[in-house]
Amino acid sequence: MTESPIVVLLIDDQPTIGEAIRRMLETETDIIFHYCPHPTETLKIAKEVQPTVILQDLVMPDVEGLMLVRFLRAKDAPTHDIPLIVLSSKEEPLVKAEAFQFGANDYVVKLPDKVELIARIRYHSAAYNNLLKRKEAEEKLKEENLRLSAEVEITRRLQQMILPKADELKQIKGLDIAGFMEPATDVGGDYYDVLNHNGRVKIGIGDVTGHGLESGVVMIMVQTAIRTLMTHNEADPLKFLSVINRTIFDNVERINSDKNLTLSLLDYEDNCLRLSGQHESLIVVRKGGEIEIVDTIDLGFPVGLEEDISDFLGETEILLSQGDLVILYTDGITEAENPAGEMYGLERLCEIVSQNWEQSAQEIKTVVIDDVKQHIDTQTVYDDITLLVIKQK
Repeated sequence: MTESPIVVLLIDDQPTIGEAIRRMLETETDIIFHYCPHPTETLKIAKEVQPTVILQDLVMPDVEGLMLVRFLRAKDAPTHDIPLIVLSSKEEPLVKAEAFQFGANDYVVKLPDKVELIARIRYHSAAYNNLLKRKEAEEKLKEENLRLSAEVEITRRLQQMILPKADELKQIKGLDIAGFMEPATDVGGDYYDVLNHNGRVKIGIGDVTGHGLESGVVMIMVQTAIRTLMTHNEADPLKFLSVINRTIFDNVERINSDKNLTLSLLDYEDNCLRLSGQHESLIVVRKGGEIEIVDTIDLGFPVGLEEDISDFLGETEILLSQGDLVILYTDGITEAENPAGEMYGLERLCEIVSQNWEQSAQEIKTVVIDDVKQHIDTQTVYDDITLLVIKQK
């Protein structure tokens, strides 16, 4: 017995053949048999009974058999995909070849042995029912993809909307700032922001594990949490990070996600940056192009991974002189590969910012991103690319 129904439609002008095949199949309780003596009514009956296999005689008075095969196999015909077994009174290689050419699935000299006929019917019906199941699954997948695409587009737009605008960056007193973020997919997991509230400036950069819809949502959660704490005038950098971690931890646990992120936050005031949180190394470029690397490994812990990270948090200060440059980035830049599989690397990033330190933040951003993309060339971009250039005026 098969799970899906087997429905046979016989097209033959001879009632004796119809009766003979009916008797062959009558003991098969899972096979439903229908008989059509008039080929001109084939499509009408096929629509009514929904056969999983059609048996068709090649010799009938009202229509030429091979012409009917072509008709049943027409592109827009409802019978286009239904398996077709042609019945012939004798073995004729040329006729058989034409039948297959026009779209027949099988060729049987009538009347075949009962066991053989039932086996062929079951074989072709199973193939057709599997085809229907695949099409149904593909249609459901298509609908799901459309739904997800709509959700991703909404998240992508929200994510782009909350990034700092150029006019906001221009309002930061004492700093020349330029930012760039390009996701590897429609929604990125990278985060950067520059917030100015009541004269307090907080700069953030982070990288959520993975990318796509979930990572984008976590990124938006982080931005919202940071802005909320800024609005409530939380001034302690370590307490600030601790509260953000607890908020993200609770949220990712609630949505049953395994996402977490590296996150560094910088508070700027009077030519001084207070840095806390673990992320990629921070690059400081002094006048003349001298490079300093600030490691953040001992300044924090991945956010959202543990419920309480307060014991892992630390901070350091970076004093800036006029013209000094600070570079924040995600590993989408340093780990960007070229077609040969070679990474862009921290050394190349340091070299190019050192060579261009005298330029404006916007110009330096453009030079770096152009160089990264030149390095990537035709290689697939596997991770989000984010860069934040900060220059002391």
